[in-house]
Amino acid sequence: MSIQNAYNFVAVSANISTSGLPSAEQLAGLRSEGFAAVINLLPENDQYAVAGERDIVERQGLEYVQIEVDFLAPSQADFDAFSSAMQRLHGQRLYVHCAANYRVSVFYGMYAFLRGDWSRANMMRHIHSLFNPDDHPPWAEFIEQTLEQGLS
Repeated sequence: MSIQNAYNFVAVSANISTSGLPSAEQLAGLRSEGFAAVINLLPENDQYAVAGERDIVERQGLEYVQIEVDFLAPSQADFDAFSSAMQRLHGQRLYVHCAANYRVSVFYGMYAFLRGDWSRANMMRHIHSLFNPDDHPPWAEFIEQTLEQGLS
């Protein structure tokens, strides 16, 4: 089963795809779909986490980056780690996921905006196509604070 069937899948560009939680089967097929790396924003002990995800990904020769973003308390350190991983893996085909593509939509949208790749309107359209941060006050506050600080 293709990663394109994962929950809330979005092909952001030719090199960046995002989604909510994939299945172990979908993760196991990432190399055959041309991906070079996975960035997972879901904490390893989260109830939705895929057991053995790191092993599934690394057995295919793909790089695996896990940044455990607490949904109830996203932090600047989390976003900085995400930005660093995105910069380091730039130009490679990346798959980025969390549980519902909420964390990812915010992190990727802000990253693309702060890099100058997207307008603020495009960033907000992307985020709101998947998630309404106003329904989750820690996220609305996090977005505001992060945009004020800019990209590290």
